[in-house]
Amino acid sequence: MKPLLFPNDAQFWYETLRSFGHIAYGGADFGEVVSTSARIVEGDYDSWHDEWLATADRVAGEARRALEAGHPVSARDGFLRASNYYRSAEFFLHGNPCDPRHDHAYDRSVECFHAAAALFTPRIEPVRIPYEGGTLPGYLYRADTSGTPRPTVIMHNGFDGTAEEMHYFGAMAGVERGYTVLVFDGPGQPGPLHRDGLVFRPDWENVVGPVLDFALTLPEVDGDRVALLGNSMGGLLAPRAAAFEHRLAAVIALDGVYDLGPAVTDIVPGDRADVERRLRAASDPELDAQLDHLMATNPVMRWALNHGMYVMGADTPRAFGAAYLDHHLRDGIAEKIECPALICEAAEDLFFAGQARQLYDHLTCPRTLIEFTAEEGADAHCQAGAQRLALARVYDWLDDTLRHRPAVGQQRDARRG
Repeated sequence: MKPLLFPNDAQFWYETLRSFGHIAYGGADFGEVVSTSARIVEGDYDSWHDEWLATADRVAGEARRALEAGHPVSARDGFLRASNYYRSAEFFLHGNPCDPRHDHAYDRSVECFHAAAALFTPRIEPVRIPYEGGTLPGYLYRADTSGTPRPTVIMHNGFDGTAEEMHYFGAMAGVERGYTVLVFDGPGQPGPLHRDGLVFRPDWENVVGPVLDFALTLPEVDGDRVALLGNSMGGLLAPRAAAFEHRLAAVIALDGVYDLGPAVTDIVPGDRADVERRLRAASDPELDAQLDHLMATNPVMRWALNHGMYVMGADTPRAFGAAYLDHHLRDGIAEKIECPALICEAAEDLFFAGQARQLYDHLTCPRTLIEFTAEEGADAHCQAGAQRLALARVYDWLDDTLRHRPAVGQQRDARRG
């Protein structure tokens, strides 16, 4: 899709399109996004933060006054939009994790989301999921208050998104269709990173396992009908978990990712083996200088390397690249997935072009590939700007898959027999 705003900064445009997409489930209003964007200086991270923070503060203040005046629906809607705007405000600040503006905007985003969650019917319940002596933050969405076990989707975001943002990327779409939904932030994602300093780990099955243990204790969860959905980089993490966690009835990669390595090796001249060696080397001043130059001249690389150092716990862009190499589904990992898999593909993916089809080609389980196109307005990474269209197709596939698939326990019995 040709940029409608920020024509010279692909990253600023994509993040604006992301907020446009969240309009579909109450995370933004068109006029608020346009008027805020009009005040932002292209490529200026401080300007981006200041203008989105101003909009978030204004919308949150109006929501608070609506609540005090006894208008809960207006308050809920305002808090929901403010939460997303605060998320956007702190998005580009991760190059300096100690920047106090970062924590302030993130904390306000979560506070506003909690305020909105309390005003939904049924209430969206914040939860703490036991994990390695601590907890992971999440949200439990119920279709009703009957306590009836229902097909369930566990979902998480990716490289840079929040658990709160999954409200717009699939949680509410599931509730509308009668699903129980459990959303969580794992290591490397904002809640655990802000609170406990937990960075990404490649063995995501050891994250999903405890989350699934928790889900199976909930009366609203049908343990034989639990699917896992991963968004963005989650399109690699969720399939990785499904390769080793066989209690899942389905997995959804929105969008599919097979190997994070090319995102860093392809930006450096040389064959992959040599670039990997250099990324992992104790010292390589020439490569350090190349990465610094990329950050200075390419807005996508500037953001990706800054954010990557933050979420991987890396001190340098090259150390981030080395950590990124460990996240992949190669070496037979994708082939270990047994449950049905849905792989989504964006025709003009800004970050992982070609990766969805590569993952699909390596699967040996029942598999489906859905390509989203420019003609549909859905060609951007994770179908940003086309959430209703994308999630309709995802949940139609999941409805059909869970309706016709034998219960997980029955499958295991059949394999043992």
